[in-house]
Amino acid sequence: MDLRKLKSLIDLVQQSGIAELEITEGEEKVRISRGVPVAQASLTVAPAAPGSTPAAPGAAVAAPAEPALTEGHIIKSPMVGTFYRSSAPGSIPFVEVGQAVKAGDTVCIIEAMKLLNEIESDYDGTIKAVLVENGQPVEYGQPLFVIE
Repeated sequence: MDLRKLKSLIDLVQQSGIAELEITEGEEKVRISRGVPVAQASLTVAPAAPGSTPAAPGAAVAAPAEPALTEGHIIKSPMVGTFYRSSAPGSIPFVEVGQAVKAGDTVCIIEAMKLLNEIESDYDGTIKAVLVENGQPVEYGQPLFVIE
């Protein structure tokens, strides 16, 4: 993907008011997202996963409705990546709602740049809510679990 095309995509994100745009062309994948200030657009270029299906141009990704956060300790994502509740597809999740956890227990995995990062609880208690669906992308600081 050439630099002029990337510049025009960044301009499109800034002018349109959308928060994120992801485009796949062959082996190249471009994801442009912006935070609250318009001047801060980030650009990530990574090769597409073999066998992955590119998203349709102009397809909107619906943001999951975040449940109302109830009282309790919130475990937040320490990084941007993909959230996984178990160590492998088809395996049992690390934690379930109602399960007791101790500080240091693994509660999920976040995949970032092909690395699997185990996320540990920083609090003793009981899982009250799981706020992210398995396989969904997460942002830095996004709430993942509520512990009471």
